[in-house]
Amino acid sequence: MVKRMFFAVMFVAMAMVVMAGVSGAADVKAAAGNEFLIADFNTGEKPNNIGGDFGAWSKDPTDFTQGCSESFDTVNRRGTTGFAMKLDYSVDSKNPAYNGFWMFLQNFDASSYDNLALWVKGDGKIGYTTVFKVELKNASKQVGRYYVTNITDAWQDIVIPLKDFKGITDFSNLSELVIVFEDRIASNKKGVIYIDDIRFTKNK
Repeated sequence: MVKRMFFAVMFVAMAMVVMAGVSGAADVKAAAGNEFLIADFNTGEKPNNIGGDFGAWSKDPTDFTQGCSESFDTVNRRGTTGFAMKLDYSVDSKNPAYNGFWMFLQNFDASSYDNLALWVKGDGKIGYTTVFKVELKNASKQVGRYYVTNITDAWQDIVIPLKDFKGITDFSNLSELVIVFEDRIASNKKGVIYIDDIRFTKNK
C-alpha cells in the first residue's frame, strides 16, 4: 500500500514538472536586463533561443517565379562564429507576389521593452531590396506593421520602437514575428537579405 502511494505521488510530481515545462515554452517571460535575445542562429538549427520554430513562406508556392527560402550562413555571418539567417527571395512574378520569413515568439512578454532590434544587411553581389516590412503579432490577433528602409550591403543594427508598429497595442503576449518582401515596394525584385541577433531592447 505504501509503495503504491509512493509511486502515485511520484507520478503526479513528474506530471507537474512536464506540464510546467510545456507552459514555460508557450509563455516566455522576459528576464531582467536591457535586452532579451530572441534568435542568434548560432547553433545552425531550429528552434530559436526561446524555443520557437521559424521558416520561410510564400503567397503562392505553386508559382515558381516567386518565393523565399531560408538557410543558415557562415560566410556572411555577423561576427567570427556561428551563423546568420540567409533569406533568398523573389517577388519577380507576373502575378501578385509577396513572401518572407516567420518566427514564433512563444507568447513573449515584451511589455517592459522599448524596441525590436535586429542586424540586417543585403548581399552586394547577388542584389537585395533596400526596404521590407516587419510584422509583430500577438495572441489577440493584433498585427503591427513597420517598414524597414535604407538597407545596405553592410551590417546595420535596425532598432524599431515598439510604439511605431501600427496596428498593435498589446506587447505582453507576442506570438509571431514576420518579415515580408512585397512586389509593390521591393527595390530589387530578387535578392538576398541576411538577418542576425533578433532581440528586444530597452532605451538607455
